[in-house]
Amino acid sequence: PPAVLYHGTCTKNLESIYKNGILRGARLYVHLSKDKETALKVGSRHGTPFVLEVDCKQMSKDGFKFYLSHNGIWLTEEVPSKYIRH
Repeated sequence: PPAVLYHGTCTKNLESIYKNGILRGARLYVHLSKDKETALKVGSRHGTPFVLEVDCKQMSKDGFKFYLSHNGIWLTEEVPSKYIRH
C-alpha cells in the first residue's frame, strides 16, 4: 500500500476510534482511501465528517495485510489506534 492512506468517519466515532482503532464492524474489511477528498466524502455520509491519516507503511512493516479493491479502495482487517496519526 501507499505509505499513508485516509479513513473518513464522522466526529461522533472519534473517541471510540482513538481508543479501539478502526474496526471493520459488519463489513469484511476497513476501507481506506488514497486521498483526503474521497475520505471526506465517505465521512460526510454519516454525520459531521472527519478524516484520519493511517500510517500504512508501518502497518505493512508490522505484518498487516492490505488489499486493493477493483474500485481503488484499500482494504485491511483493522487499524490499531497506534497507526492513526493524530
